[in-house]
Formats: sequence, structure tokens, C-alpha cells
Amino acid sequence: MASLTLPNHSLPSLLPTQSPRHPLSHNHPILSKSSQSQFYGLRVSYSSSLSIPSSSSAKGSIFAKVNKGTVPPSFTLKDQDGRNVTLSKFKGKPVVVYFYPADETPGCTKQACAFRDSYEKFKKAGAEVVGISGDDPSSHKAFAKKYRLPFTLLSDEGNKVRKEWGVPSDLFGTLPGRQTYVLDKKGEVQLIYNNQFQPEKHVDETLKLLQSL
Repeated sequence: MASLTLPNHSLPSLLPTQSPRHPLSHNHPILSKSSQSQFYGLRVSYSSSLSIPSSSSAKGSIFAKVNKGTVPPSFTLKDQDGRNVTLSKFKGKPVVVYFYPADETPGCTKQACAFRDSYEKFKKAGAEVVGISGDDPSSHKAFAKKYRLPFTLLSDEGNKVRKEWGVPSDLFGTLPGRQTYVLDKKGEVQLIYNNQFQPEKHVDETLKLLQSL
């Protein structure tokens, strides 16, 4: 496992070409909005060292308020076409609800395209797929159009639903976490999966669970 010391200036210095010199200060910003697109997201411990997990340990810890076997808080959010969508709309069929950091970032694009490429398998399982991030509906619309996404994207501006569901963040709260839930026909959670570094794994894990329902 590699270990880097996070410098006092900007996050791009985490790249191997830079030599870390200063320990982390909690009073300094870690990630600017413009630099988020360069990273999948990093889970770190609260210390001056930054540990980058290997692929075998990339699955993060779960600190969700929503637990397996419970019914999560309902919500009503706007989709990419500006229409209100309520969680209860999907009751009676399995639904995959995946929270992701932002449209157009590398990891989120890979994840969305992986769900797109396996969408027929989700339909065959009778399941709906819903992606949620803090981007506005117009951003979602452009994202869905560019990558021909056949499923619903919901706009959680202000991250209200993310907070209510207890989705954990990365980088001391500066990067929204990547967490997926599978709800059964009764609306109960049957899977909670968190993995910032391997976006496509969310598809594998959810399909595996759906086949067992």
C-alpha cells in the first residue's frame, strides 16, 4: 500500500511527479471544484499521511444511517427532464439507487456507462436504475444525452437526500461518496455497496444481488 504525505497546497501535487513536503492542516482546503475531475476520490484517515488502498481493499467502510433491512427515507427530486420523481414510484419492483460525486468526472462517467451497458440485464431482472448527484437537471440532461444513458438521473441539489441517507464522503467531506443501494419490491434495502475507486464494481455487485432476489 502506497503512502503519501498530503501537502499544504493543492491536491494535484498528489501526482507522483511532485515531492510532498508539508503535513496536512485541517484549516486548508483540500480539493477545488476544478480539480475534482482528475480523481476518482480518495478515502483517507485523519492524519498527515494519505493511504491509497489497493484494488483488493478499495471497498470503503460503511457509515450509513440507512441500514440493510430498513426502508430508507422517501424523497421527491427532479430528473434530467425537470419532472418530479418520488421514491415510492418504484415500489413493487426492485430499484438500484446509486449516489455518485458529479457528472462528467472520469469515475462517474465509467460508472454511468457500465450501468448503461448492462441496462438490459437490469430490465430482465425487473429492476429500475436511478442515479443521484448534486448536479442540476440541465447538467444531468447533457450528461445523459452525451453518453446515451437510458435510466433516470435525479438532482439532489444541496445534497439533502445524500445527508438523510447517510452516504459517507471522502477526503474529509470534500468529495461526495460513491454508494449504491438495492431496494427490493417492498422498498427495503437489501444491499449497500461503497467503492470510490472501482466504479464498475457497483454494477457487478448489484446484478449479483438482484439475481438472488
